[in-house]
Amino acid sequence: MSDKDDAETMRGRLRSERVNSLFSEDELIEDYYDQPAANDSSCWNDYGLSTLQSSGTVSRSISMHSGSTEGLDASAQLLPIIKAGWLDKNPPQGSYIYQKRWVKLDADYLRYFDSEKDTYSKRFIPVTSIVRVASIGDQKFEVITNNRTFAFRAESDADRNEWMRTLQQMVDERKFKGLNRISLFQPPTSALDSVDKCGLLELRGFKNKLYVVVAGDKVFLYKNAEDYRQGIGITYIEMNVGNVKDVDRRGFDLTTPYRIFSFSADSDQEKDEWVEAMQQSITEALSNSEVAERIWLVEANRFCADCGSPKPDWASINLCVVICKRCAGEHRGLGPSITKVRSLKMDRKVWTEELIELFCQVGNCVANQFWAANVPPSEAIHVASGSQERRRFLIAKYKEGKYRRYHPLFGNQEELNKALCATVTTSDLAETQSLVFCGAEVSCFSGDPDFPNPIALAEQAGQKLQMEFLLHNKNSEIPQVEAGSSEEKHYSVILPSVTHNGFLHKTPSMAKLVHERKSREEFSRRWCTLNDSIFSYYENDRNAVPNGEIKMEEIVCLVNNPPDTHGFESTFEVYIESERLYLFGLDNPEAIRKWVKSIAKSFIHPRADELLSYDFERIGRLQYKGGLNLERAKEGWFALAQSVLYAFFEDSDKEEAVHLKKLQELSIQGDSLVLVERRRTLYIQGERKLDFLGWVAAIQKAAGSSGDTLSEQQLTESDIPVIVDRCIDYITQCGLTSEGIYRKSGQNSKTTSLLEMLRKDARRVRLKEGEHHVDDVSNTLKRFFRDLGDGLFTKEFCQDWLKAAAVENEEEKVSQYRHLLSSLPVVNRATVKALINHLYRVQYFSEMNQMNTHNLAIVFGPTLFQTDGKDYKAGRVVEDLISRYVVIFSVDEQEMRKQQDEIQAIIKMRIAGSSSGTQQAGDFICTVYLEEKKTEAEQHIKIPATMTAEELTFEILDRRKIETKEKEYWSCFEVNEREEAERPLHYSEKVLPILHGLGTDSYLVVKKQLSMENMLIYLASRVSDSKHGMMKFREERNVLGLGLSTGFHDRYFILNNSCLRLYKEVRSHRPEKEWPVKNLKVYLGIKKKLRPPSCWGFTVFYENEKHEKQQWYLCCDTQMELREWFASFLYVQNGGNVWPSESSKVRASRTQQDSRLGNISLIPLRGNENEMRNSVAAFAADPLTLLRNV
Repeated sequence: MSDKDDAETMRGRLRSERVNSLFSEDELIEDYYDQPAANDSSCWNDYGLSTLQSSGTVSRSISMHSGSTEGLDASAQLLPIIKAGWLDKNPPQGSYIYQKRWVKLDADYLRYFDSEKDTYSKRFIPVTSIVRVASIGDQKFEVITNNRTFAFRAESDADRNEWMRTLQQMVDERKFKGLNRISLFQPPTSALDSVDKCGLLELRGFKNKLYVVVAGDKVFLYKNAEDYRQGIGITYIEMNVGNVKDVDRRGFDLTTPYRIFSFSADSDQEKDEWVEAMQQSITEALSNSEVAERIWLVEANRFCADCGSPKPDWASINLCVVICKRCAGEHRGLGPSITKVRSLKMDRKVWTEELIELFCQVGNCVANQFWAANVPPSEAIHVASGSQERRRFLIAKYKEGKYRRYHPLFGNQEELNKALCATVTTSDLAETQSLVFCGAEVSCFSGDPDFPNPIALAEQAGQKLQMEFLLHNKNSEIPQVEAGSSEEKHYSVILPSVTHNGFLHKTPSMAKLVHERKSREEFSRRWCTLNDSIFSYYENDRNAVPNGEIKMEEIVCLVNNPPDTHGFESTFEVYIESERLYLFGLDNPEAIRKWVKSIAKSFIHPRADELLSYDFERIGRLQYKGGLNLERAKEGWFALAQSVLYAFFEDSDKEEAVHLKKLQELSIQGDSLVLVERRRTLYIQGERKLDFLGWVAAIQKAAGSSGDTLSEQQLTESDIPVIVDRCIDYITQCGLTSEGIYRKSGQNSKTTSLLEMLRKDARRVRLKEGEHHVDDVSNTLKRFFRDLGDGLFTKEFCQDWLKAAAVENEEEKVSQYRHLLSSLPVVNRATVKALINHLYRVQYFSEMNQMNTHNLAIVFGPTLFQTDGKDYKAGRVVEDLISRYVVIFSVDEQEMRKQQDEIQAIIKMRIAGSSSGTQQAGDFICTVYLEEKKTEAEQHIKIPATMTAEELTFEILDRRKIETKEKEYWSCFEVNEREEAERPLHYSEKVLPILHGLGTDSYLVVKKQLSMENMLIYLASRVSDSKHGMMKFREERNVLGLGLSTGFHDRYFILNNSCLRLYKEVRSHRPEKEWPVKNLKVYLGIKKKLRPPSCWGFTVFYENEKHEKQQWYLCCDTQMELREWFASFLYVQNGGNVWPSESSKVRASRTQQDSRLGNISLIPLRGNENEMRNSVAAFAADPLTLLRNV
C-alpha cells in the first residue's frame, strides 16, 4: 500500500476507531499533506510507542518517587507545569478532524499526550520556537512557529483566551529578557558538538527509522533530521529512570518503568556506540555536577587531597577533604567513625549550603596543612599508587594521625576543651580542626548551663560553619596508635631476622586459588634467599639481581600443602596483601618444612610465635569479631592444625583453641565465617578475598567428617559423634514404643541416603517426624557402627572384650569391663556410654516395643563387634553392658533417680494413652508459655503427632480457663530469642515437626495476634493476589561476596502465588533472586544489633531441597506496610486460608486432657539445665529432658 493509501485508509476510520500509535491520526494526515515523500517517515502503522505504553512490562501504578503530584509523569518531571488541560487538536492544514489531547505547558515545552496518565508525549514544541499565538474563532487558536503552525480548540472562549494569554506571556517574557537560549531539555540545534550521539535507529513496530539524539541526561526522539534541526520532536526520555540492555547482535533495549524502547542499529559497532552513549547519559542523569563545580572553584579542591588525581568527585564530609574515587574506596575501609565518604555528584541531599561553604573555606588546602604537615616524600602516594599503598598511607594519615601538625595543647585535655569552646565562637575553622583532631571533646561541658557544649556556643555566636563542622565530627575517633592493638601496623613491628636459602621450584604468581593440580612442567627452578625480612628469588645462584621479591610484612597467609598436591612431593603457598599467590615446591619434605618454618617465623607477630610450635597446614592473620563488642573488627593471628584452629586474639595474652569438629554451627553470613561454640560465637572476616577463600575452604574441611573412625567425625561437646547423637535423640523422642525398634531394617535406599547426608555434614541435618521413619533412622545408626573403620571397641581391644564376656566370676567380669572401658579412646568411651544408656532406656519399654535386653544384644552384638553373628560372645558383651549399666558406667544415685523418674513418666503416659485409644508413637512433652516467657506462665503439654497449632492453642486456653471473645485472635507463636523474631504458626500447622526443628534459644508461646483483624481486612479488600513494592533488604547468605556491603539496601519485590522475586530496581526486568514461597519461613522482627532502618521488619529463612540455608532481612517504612506484606505471605503460603472460619467448632470438638495423667512430671524438651529445673519446680518430681547430658 502506498503512503497515500495509508493516509486515506486512516482517514476513513478516524471517527470510529482510535489508532493505538505514538503519532495520532491528525499527525498521520499532517504528514500526508506536508511531506508525501516516503523517506520522511510520513506513514506510521498501528504498533507505535503507545502500544508499548499500554502493554509495557512494568505496571503504570508504580511511582518511582514519593510526593509526586502527577502520577508516573511526576517522576520524570524536573520543571514545574505552568498550565495543563484537555484541548482538541487538528493538523495545521485545516482538516475538520479533531482529536482530544492532554496538553502541558512548562518553561521549555508545549507538549501534548493521548491522556493525562501518559508519560511520553506525542509531540513537543519548544517555547523558544513559538513566534506568536493567534485566535482563529470558535474556541480555536493557533501556535505559530518558524516552520509550522499547530491548531487547537478549547472547550470555551474563556479557556481558549486563558491558554493564549499564558502562551503569549511566556513568548513575550523570553523576548523581553533575551532568553533565546537552548532549552535545558532541548538538544542544541546549531552546535552539534554538544550532542553525545545522534543518528537514525530502527524502533520496533515501525517501518521507518527515527532520528535519535543522546544529549546530556536525556534521549530525544524525532521523526527525521529536519524536525531535529527545527527542534520539534516526538518525545524525550529522562535517563535517570532508564536502563540499557543488550538484546541481540544489533539490537538493544532502553527500558524505563513506563515503557520499553527496542532499538536496532545498522551494525554491531554502531550498536556498541549507542549503548555506550546511553549508559553515559544514565550516569550523568544520576549525578549532579553543581556541587562539584562550586567546590572545584577553590583550586586546591580540584585535586585529590591524598594522591593528587584531578577532578576528584568524592569527599570526606567530616575531614573536609575532596578525594578521588580510588582513595574514596580506601576511606570507606577505615569506617564512618574515621571518615564519612560522600559523592559530590550523587549524594545530593547531604550537600547543604553550609557544608558546601565549609568545603570552600577549609577544603584540601587547610585540611592538608594539618593532616599532611609532616609527610616524608618516601611515604607519599600519587595517582598511580596501588590499593595497598593507598590503604597504608590513609591509615597512617587519618587513623593514626602520623603526619598531622600537633596542637601546642596536645595531651592536656582540660586546656584543649577550653580552647575549643573559645574558638568555635570565632570563624577560625583551621584552629577548630586542629583542636578536635588533637583530642578536644566536641561534646565537652562549656561551663555555661545555657550553652552547655561547643555546638551550642557556636550556634549562639551565629557561627554556622563551626556548627556544621562540629556536628559532622560529633562521633569521630581521635587519631591514635595504641601499643599492641590493631592500630599497630606491621610495617612498624620489628620482625625477627631469619636467614635461609636454597633452590625451590616456582610457578608464576596467581590472582586466584589453585584448584587444579600443577604439573612439574609448570614450575621453574629458582635460587631463593630469605634475608632481612625479604624473600628474593633469582634465575640461578650466580645472579646478583633478583627476578622478584616478597617483603615479609606483605605476607598475610602461608599454606603447607598435603603431600603430592602438585607435581612435586611437597609444596607451599604464600599469599600477599596485593591479592597474589605464589606456589613453591620440592621433592624434599624436610627442606620444605624448613622453608615454611623460616618464612612463618619471619612474618608472624612476635607475640603469636607460639603458633609456630604446631604442625600447621595454614597460618596467617585475619580480622575477627567476638565477645561483647561486635562493632569493630580486630586483628588476630591464626594457625590451623588438623581439626583445631589456634588463635592469638588482640585482647588476649595466650593462645586459644577452637575445636572445629565440636562446633555447634559453622556458616557463612555475608562476608564473615561464623563459628559457634557452646559459650561463644566467633566471626572471622577477610580483608582480602583471595586468602580468605582459602581459609574458609580449609576450616570447612577440617570441621567436617574426615574419615571412618569415631574420632574423625563431627562431635558434640561430650565427645559423642553428632551422627550418633542425632539418631539417639530422634529415636528417644519418636520411637521408644515402636514395635521391633532396631530389629526392623527400614528401607535400604532411605538408610543409605540419610547416612550419606549425616556423614557429609551432620550438623546441618535435622531429623523430623513425617520426613524420617524411626526404622530408617535406627537402621542408619546400626549401619554407621557396622561400617566404622576401627570399630566401636577398636581392633586393638576387641578380642579382650570378647574374652571378658566368658569370665564367670561376676565381680571379675565387671572389673575387666571397667578396665577395658577406661582403655578406650575418649570418643569411643563416651560413645559406648551414650549408646548403652540409650539401649538401657529402650529395654524399659520392652512390653510395647518387644525389644528386651536379650533381643537388643542379638541385634547390636554383631553390629558393634562387626562379626558375622556366629560368635555368641559379642551379644553377651552387649547384654552384660545393658544389664550391668549402672555398675559398669558408675552411674550415681542422683543420675539414676532422674532417669527412673523420667522413664516412669513416659510409661505412665503411654499406658494412659493406650487405654484411651488415643496414644500414638512419637508423643512427647513440650513446654509452652502463655503470653510471655515466665515460670508461672509455662505449661507442659503432651504433643501427639497429629496436634495442630490451633489445638495446642485451645489446650493452653482451656487449662487456664480463658474464654475467647469475638475478634480475639489467639495463636501459637514460635519465638527465636537469638534472632529477636517470632512467627505465628498457621492454625493447621502440625506442632511436632516444629518442635523437632527448635533450637535451644527458641520456644512456643500462646498469645493474641493483635494484627490479625487488620490483615484480614486488607486481604478482603485487595484486588490482586500478588503484592509488590519497595523494601529495605539485607542478606546473610551462605556465599562469599567480600566486596558486598552487608547493610540494608532498597530493593523491589514481587510476591505471587508461587515465588518471591527480588529486583535491583523498579525498572529491572530480570529478577536478581527468586525463592519458592513454600520454602520460606517469615518471622516478625529483626535483631537490634543489625541496626535496621526501621522497627517494622522481617527475618526470613530459606531452605532448599539440598537443605542449604539462607537468612535475610526485610524492612518496611510503616507498620501498615509490614502488615500488608505479612498478610500476603500468609495468604500465598496457605492457599488463601489464613484464619479458620469456624474456630469454635474445632474447640468444642477437641479431645479434652485425659485426667488419668494426674500430676505426672512432664519433661520439657528445650532450655538449659537451670531453665528445665525451674520449669518443673511446681511438680513433685524433677525429671530432666529426654537423654540430656547422658
